[in-house]
Amino acid sequence: MAAIAVEVRGVKKRLGRNQALAGVDLDFEPGLLHGLIGPDGAGKTTTMRLLIGLLRPDEGKIVFSRAGAALDFAAIRPGMAYMPQRQSLYADLSVGEHLDFFGDLYRLPPEVYGPRREELLRITRLDKFVDRAAGQLSGGMYKKLGLMCALLQSPNVLLLDEPTNGVDPISRREFWDLLYRLAEGGETTIIVTTAYMDEAERCARVHLLDAGRALAQGEPRALLRAEGVSGFDAFFLKRAGAAA
Repeated sequence: MAAIAVEVRGVKKRLGRNQALAGVDLDFEPGLLHGLIGPDGAGKTTTMRLLIGLLRPDEGKIVFSRAGAALDFAAIRPGMAYMPQRQSLYADLSVGEHLDFFGDLYRLPPEVYGPRREELLRITRLDKFVDRAAGQLSGGMYKKLGLMCALLQSPNVLLLDEPTNGVDPISRREFWDLLYRLAEGGETTIIVTTAYMDEAERCARVHLLDAGRALAQGEPRALLRAEGVSGFDAFFLKRAGAAA
């Protein structure tokens, strides 16, 4: 089955006095690993909450499609998974108990849940920590547990809001290795937000936001070449200087 594409067209969203998004156009191609890149306050989390349906646009629209045919959001929502930026797990539940809880929540039959659980524990290397409470995990292990819970249902669209924020460099690399493995099949559209500019080049496509506006989107190296810079830190600085 073809992967899902997402189009954001002219989306505006005000949160209180803050114009979080000011007419944003974004194209998330199906089956790719996308990076939504920008500094704090750029509008990344607002975009993610709009995509998952926690917020509604004040103006504009978001269109999900498969093989060019538009899809009803209510129909695809059960196949979407969202890992929020803030910690959302239960400190006193173990790794295994979390998986059991989310398996029940997703109503996965035992013949699906069992193999999926073992596969995720193996690829995250948390199989030796099944009985450890979430509150006793390191930052990187905690993020891996959150990713596992999101992946139990084998989502068509996976939204990860700053999953590597506050994680040590080794765990960050391991987390990205996991995302690469997920992206290999081309069946899941993955959107990751990050303020780490070095992570932008790890993505198949990047979408650059600043102060609620889309600056550019495309293949990372192609964007850097077109702008004549060596990294996305310089890209943002150059664009900010041009705006000033």
